[in-house]
Amino acid sequence: MAGKVFHSRVLLGRAAARRILDGAFALARAQEMEPLTAVVLDGGGHQVAAEREDGCGPLRFPVASGKAFAALGNGASSGVIGERNAERPAFLASVAVASGGRSIPVAGGVLILDDDLCVIGAVGVSGASSTEDEQAAIAGIEAAGLAWGLEPE
Repeated sequence: MAGKVFHSRVLLGRAAARRILDGAFALARAQEMEPLTAVVLDGGGHQVAAEREDGCGPLRFPVASGKAFAALGNGASSGVIGERNAERPAFLASVAVASGGRSIPVAGGVLILDDDLCVIGAVGVSGASSTEDEQAAIAGIEAAGLAWGLEPE
């Protein structure tokens, strides 16, 4: 057993994350959106895959990652978190501090769900309008054959 280690269970792997990115970018190009950056996080908030299209500014990556982290950390899409708490700026500020500045509650972060509707990750997209970012995130998740959720019913 020398040199061997135990492996972790992977619920959202690199191949699925790549399909999510490709699906998001395919929709963006078909709809002639502005260049996008997309980030896929696993259920623990760790980056599985990330990519930016040519022409994206340098802040797109941390914004996309922050949208995914906001969704993951709160159990609803980043846009829903922002809408629910629009009248609660102190709460949003507290979440920003608690997350080390990683949480960005603006549409474009969407949860990735398993067959039991449990969260296995999130994708965040930045670069176009917030509505378009969210559409691209959903298209990416669907392209990977996975389920998505904005908020529990």
